[in-house]
Amino acid sequence: MKKILSIFLCALMLSMLGCGGGNGEKAAQTPEAKPEPKKLKVVTTIFPLYDWTRQILGGESSNVELTMLLKSGVDMHSFQPTADDLVKLSSCDVLIYVGGESDQWIEDARKEAVNKNMVVLRLMDALGDRLKHEESVEGMDTHKHHHDHKHPDEKDGHKHEENHKDNEKHEHHDEYDEHIWLSLKNAALCADAITDALARADAAHAETYKANAADYRKKLSALDQEYTAAALASPTKTLLFGDRFPFRYLVDDYGLKYFAAFPGCSAETEASFETIAFLAAKLDELKLPAILTIEGGSRKVAETILYNTAKHDQKILVLDSMQSTVGDKSAAGRDYLTVMRSNLEVLKEALK
Repeated sequence: MKKILSIFLCALMLSMLGCGGGNGEKAAQTPEAKPEPKKLKVVTTIFPLYDWTRQILGGESSNVELTMLLKSGVDMHSFQPTADDLVKLSSCDVLIYVGGESDQWIEDARKEAVNKNMVVLRLMDALGDRLKHEESVEGMDTHKHHHDHKHPDEKDGHKHEENHKDNEKHEHHDEYDEHIWLSLKNAALCADAITDALARADAAHAETYKANAADYRKKLSALDQEYTAAALASPTKTLLFGDRFPFRYLVDDYGLKYFAAFPGCSAETEASFETIAFLAAKLDELKLPAILTIEGGSRKVAETILYNTAKHDQKILVLDSMQSTVGDKSAAGRDYLTVMRSNLEVLKEALK
């Protein structure tokens, strides 16, 4: 019996060793799955910021998850974030936004951020002395326009002051124009700030971001020079908008004057009789070839102005302010430089 028991135990031990060896061999043949590298999560608000960031990243980057919060067709002034938007903002690694009146909700959302190490970039802070007050010009309908945009350097109620440019313009010293992206010069400064933010959050790819930004700045500069040449060559130096006017940074860059129905952030769609009459008279007086509107807006005010001119022969042209745009998935075939180049062609026609 002892002999039989010994044989049985030996067989059992060999069997266990065999099973163990088999399991060990199997484990050796199947390496442990490596966790996927964590992606850098970057959140932007509107299209120009999204595209600037995309260019600096080098297009679709495998190590970055880039999100644009503005939904397709939604104007930035009326954007309401969803719960999903707030979650993305709260947990991202880099947050990039303009910082104007339309972004006030972000300041509250940032206080609840889950990621306390988030790199936050408010682009209005990056402009320094290039940040401009909103202004009203002669004839502009401003009776319902009230905002409170503060300069980044304002403290204890002291407001940054600017000199009035001329007697026909009035600057609202507590309001700052948030449409900073409609200047190629501003775009270059913003690209530098975005590059720095990305490099701080992702030092491993910092040199790539800097190289991409250098190439992009050359493209911005080249188009800026084309705008300068067009403005210098144009016989007309004044634009007239039968709409909101978000293009102050652009016209100031190239020494152009303007008249408009409403300020840039206005929600008004009905102009007063006085405004219509004034703009129609200006079209006739200056012999301007066109009335301008912005994308997505109604042509009603522009058409009414045209109806009240002497000859009714001015064109109605559209400048794209990129305040409302396609969502990030549809933005794949669209970029900031393409839009600004199209705007240049419109300007050439409006300044004939």
